[in-house]
Amino acid sequence: MTIRVVVADDQELVRSGFAMILDVQPDIEVVAEAGDGAEAVEAVRRHRPDVALLDIRMPRVDGIEACRTISAASDCRTVMLTTFDSDEYVYEALHAGASGFLLKDVRRDDLVHAVRVVARGDSLLAPSVARRLVEQYTRPAARTRPPDARLDVLTGRERETLLLLARGLSNAEIAAELVVSDHTVKTHVGNVLAKLGLRDRIQAVICAYETGLVAAGDPPPGGASRPGASPASARD
Repeated sequence: MTIRVVVADDQELVRSGFAMILDVQPDIEVVAEAGDGAEAVEAVRRHRPDVALLDIRMPRVDGIEACRTISAASDCRTVMLTTFDSDEYVYEALHAGASGFLLKDVRRDDLVHAVRVVARGDSLLAPSVARRLVEQYTRPAARTRPPDARLDVLTGRERETLLLLARGLSNAEIAAELVVSDHTVKTHVGNVLAKLGLRDRIQAVICAYETGLVAAGDPPPGGASRPGASPASARD
């Protein structure tokens, strides 16, 4: 299966560079390039790609607004690219529906990997971005906020699944913790996403923190530490 990609950046050399890196891959085809967010939205509408790479700062319509429009109107998944490692862009992009967030100094192989990961339905954040996202929820206000009514639609087991997912466990690890099959965990994760109106695992993690279900610094299941685990990283 060929992954169809639209690349949008207002700098022609950057845009062409990304397009060349991706287009030489045997499983990736760049179907269009765009110089601003409005062109990106139109290119997605016309070509129906699997993934759109969107620069955040573009004229006319910026990348975040383009992401919001694309996410609402299509199944195309978006990866945000920027030179700015800034909290506000991370949160805005993820809430707009982005499935990935990479800095423009990303290595060639990591860019290709990100497109493949996002195309298969997973999510991906640059390590520095993931770390900043989690740090946002270490603040005292986040730790004292009680779970809100959004979670009432979940069954007890679905709530447990969301909690474990937010703590960085893979599907296999969640299955072991809950003593169920991997297939059952996939069903629970799918139900959580559908009931809460979320696109992917990253948005589920954000929701878990925002609703107070879990706070950064809470002990992982079993009380064991999990060095290096990142609750903002999508893992199967």
